[in-house]
Amino acid sequence: MISAFENAKKQIGAVSGILIKDYADKTVFNKTIIRLKKIDNFLKKEIKIKLDNGKTKTFKAYRSQHNDARGPYKGGIRFHPNVDEDEVKALSTWMSIKCAVVNIPYGGGKGGISVNPKDLSLKELERLTREYAKFLAPHIGPWVDVPAPDVNTDEKIMAWALDAYEKVIGRHAPATFTGKAIELGGSMGRTEATGQGGAYILDSYADHQGLIPSNTTIAIQGFGNVGFWFSKIASGMGYKIVAVSDSIGGIYNKKGLDIDKLAKLKEKFGSFAVIAKKNKLKLISNDELLNLDVDILAPAALENAITEKNAREIKAKTILELANYSKAKSTFYPMFYVTPVE
Repeated sequence: MISAFENAKKQIGAVSGILIKDYADKTVFNKTIIRLKKIDNFLKKEIKIKLDNGKTKTFKAYRSQHNDARGPYKGGIRFHPNVDEDEVKALSTWMSIKCAVVNIPYGGGKGGISVNPKDLSLKELERLTREYAKFLAPHIGPWVDVPAPDVNTDEKIMAWALDAYEKVIGRHAPATFTGKAIELGGSMGRTEATGQGGAYILDSYADHQGLIPSNTTIAIQGFGNVGFWFSKIASGMGYKIVAVSDSIGGIYNKKGLDIDKLAKLKEKFGSFAVIAKKNKLKLISNDELLNLDVDILAPAALENAITEKNAREIKAKTILELANYSKAKSTFYPMFYVTPVE
């Protein structure tokens, strides 16, 4: 299987073959493409922290700074077992492209730690976050690299990181991290922004296609920040959300789901598997969710939910991509993309 970073470089190469005809100076164009396939700076370190039981544990940490030609590096920090060098290099590359497409004066960055946050206590998670911020401190800043929340990171993580960073540099610098609480200088609307943007594009697409919201069924893989806000806002617009899922499984009801009620149950019970059992709801697997016969399928969890192996099984008429990317060839199914700019 092709690596994520190799796939990113392959995409750049494919698009360059289309764009080159519009550039008079082919030499400069080709040099630019070569540059875009490279990472400006890559940081990695094994971070050690003391666990609550007194033992020491080591975690692999990364930060990829792809290209700052348009402005400071910008991109999320994710805490997940699948985080590795290949992934963050790819995601930082795509971040550069996304910022350029929507004309935001930033370059691409991405970082993270290979860890399952659920395996750590709150104090252990804070220690890990602070050590990571200290590691990044010489390489980030408002005019250099601006990290943000991503998978399994939130405003609490950003607050710890900012505090640790400011202790290292010896001054107040809230603009170094986005996704902070409002009280720390965060932006209003930032939490729901990606899911809300997805809902707006859904509504525009539906209008263009002549779809009636109440008759448009949607299945959403992922009920984290993006998946929750997308489902909540789309449901409020009148769209019929028939399935949502977390990493363990999902809830399905062809008549539609009450998103606010599910969110409260999720907070109370933790997983949809437990919710389904205690509330006599239909539990489905993530594979079953991907294969539902719906109008819109919205992958809103991790990348690679859709691959060449499962793409042919997808029955959705349209895929609204709220995660970063899928490896399946787009010729397998009709699709339009929405990818988050953190």
